[in-house]
Amino acid sequence: MPKVKINDVEYDVTACRTIMQACDELGIEIPRFCYHEKLKIAGNCRMCLVEVKNMPKLVASCSMTVCDNMEIYTNSEKVKKARNSVLEMMLINHPLDCPICDQAGECDLQDLTMFYGKDRSRYQEEKRAVKDKYMGPLVKTHMTRCIHCTRCVRFLQDVAGVPELGGIGRGEDTEITTYVEKSLTSELAGNIVDLCPVGALTSKPYAFRARPWELKRVETIDVMDAIGSHIVACKRGNEILRILPAQCEDINEDWISDKTRHAFDGIYNKRIDRPFIRKKGLMTPVEWNEALELIASKIKSTDADNIAFVAGKMADAETLYSFKKLASEIGVKNIDCRENNLEFDINNRASYLFNSGINGIDEADALLIIGANPRLESPVLNARIRARFANDDYPVAVIGDNCDLTYKYNYLGDEIKVINELIKGKNDFAKILKNSHKPMLIVGDKVISGSEGKEFLALIYELVEALAFVKDGWNGFNLIHSAASLVAGLDLGFVPHQGGYGINALEDKAKSGELKLLYLIEADEIQAHSLHQDCFIIYQGYVGDSGASNADVVIPSTAYLEKNSTYLNLEGRLQRTKQAAFSVGLSRDGWMIANAISSAIEKPIELFDLETVRAEMAQTYPIFAGEEGKATKAEWTPSKIKSDKLKAKKLPEYEINFFTDSAIARASKTMYEVRRARAENKNNGEQ
Repeated sequence: MPKVKINDVEYDVTACRTIMQACDELGIEIPRFCYHEKLKIAGNCRMCLVEVKNMPKLVASCSMTVCDNMEIYTNSEKVKKARNSVLEMMLINHPLDCPICDQAGECDLQDLTMFYGKDRSRYQEEKRAVKDKYMGPLVKTHMTRCIHCTRCVRFLQDVAGVPELGGIGRGEDTEITTYVEKSLTSELAGNIVDLCPVGALTSKPYAFRARPWELKRVETIDVMDAIGSHIVACKRGNEILRILPAQCEDINEDWISDKTRHAFDGIYNKRIDRPFIRKKGLMTPVEWNEALELIASKIKSTDADNIAFVAGKMADAETLYSFKKLASEIGVKNIDCRENNLEFDINNRASYLFNSGINGIDEADALLIIGANPRLESPVLNARIRARFANDDYPVAVIGDNCDLTYKYNYLGDEIKVINELIKGKNDFAKILKNSHKPMLIVGDKVISGSEGKEFLALIYELVEALAFVKDGWNGFNLIHSAASLVAGLDLGFVPHQGGYGINALEDKAKSGELKLLYLIEADEIQAHSLHQDCFIIYQGYVGDSGASNADVVIPSTAYLEKNSTYLNLEGRLQRTKQAAFSVGLSRDGWMIANAISSAIEKPIELFDLETVRAEMAQTYPIFAGEEGKATKAEWTPSKIKSDKLKAKKLPEYEINFFTDSAIARASKTMYEVRRARAENKNNGEQ
């Protein structure tokens, strides 16, 4: 470890670190604008200048590597004068917008000027002005404020992989622009607002809504996709006004997707805030007692074999456990959490997990993707793959849709014969995988859905065994899906009991009239309008989507930002959301509703508080007794399923609608604007 002197104090610092990184580790502050630990070094702003003994000029600490016996001064008079000059130059053209700027209170330029700047300017000439740019419905621009740190440019180019921003002009004519004005197309574009150290890029949906000091911040978990990004919900009163990323190196690092950041406004649109009963064809608001009495009478008068419970993609573990217990008390065997007709090997827990872990992408040395589009199914995970690809020689191959994943890959086709060639070792990429120490396989859940889902899964198993994706200390099989509730539901056994029907058979029986009562737990993907008129539908949820619009009884439940709840992400990592806002209207948590229904039918499940639910759930299923934030690994077991009945010649076709894949996203005004902007981009491109 090199020995260096910083401000006349000797330290041992980690080798191959820059001066700035070494100072950060030691807690010595060096101001910066352009530097960010997750982006490539640019050295634009010169705010991080420090003095190094025996060097004729000040050096940029962000790009200078520490050497043994180096003597560094971070607060000498020479350094202070340089910082004053840098800030004075930046403020020459910066408008005095602080009273109306959304960045005020969180602005690096404000803070650093206060600590390192002068109290007056010597500049007398006219200020320049820069025309604001259109970057879509998520990013609002005030380009006169821009200090050309290029954080936004580097993020879109290096992390998101969609290089849509860049600099034009020279000197004072320099501008950051999209070249051709159009909406940004990256699913991670909202992160450039967080990265901007001044108010040049701000959040358009959040514009002029609140000041930072007015907001209360609650750190919680996102459930808009299955990776469980750590987020900070900012609220004023009882209204969530914005979502920001919380740092978590094992999952989302410093980033979140645009859907995670902006779709939450869908919670407040089309909100179900009280019970409803369909009377004479019209949905009529009623009190809780009346709704519970009707539900209880229908359950009592219906044979258990003709009742089904289906859970949606955002149902929490406590709700799933409570309704499973309720179903058991009633004798209902028809329960399912696989809303999208997915087929899993339930006896092999590793068959439905992202076994390598999200941070396992950094360790893998080869990647094969089958039937998945990580960019749309999990943009944050895709950014991690891109970072691995950009930093090293990382071979990637794709079987399925030939789409833009933001990094280069070897497209092998979309036919089943390609997988068989890999199994037999006839494909060149099979040799790369066999020679890899930690090969990685990512399979999309759309591949294992439908009538031949089991056969497709069996074929994938054969591939795993043939190319040794699973080795001592390494499991390279990874399933990627978008349902936040799926892993917890499968671990809890929220699947058909012996003699019960799964989601495929249930839909057929509901259409034919054999199924008499269908209870939808936040399940909006089932086409309820196509079901038989004799099927009595109860919908429990928070947004008036397709499930609610065709139901006979609607029960209001709380959304993910309004409750303390448990989820398992796609790795099997135990995560708990924290209540950021109070429930709207007469909404109740899912486990409370299950308990109330059990009392109404006189078969109480006796789950009276959240602690009781969690304690009982953890006792029955030890996975939920684990440490929060830790993933419970699964042992890989060979499959007994055979793929010789597979008739398909190609992988099943699938469509991924990133901005409309949940009731909340479909109800979101912001997501609607994003979809419209993308359609305009597409139309303009075609013209």
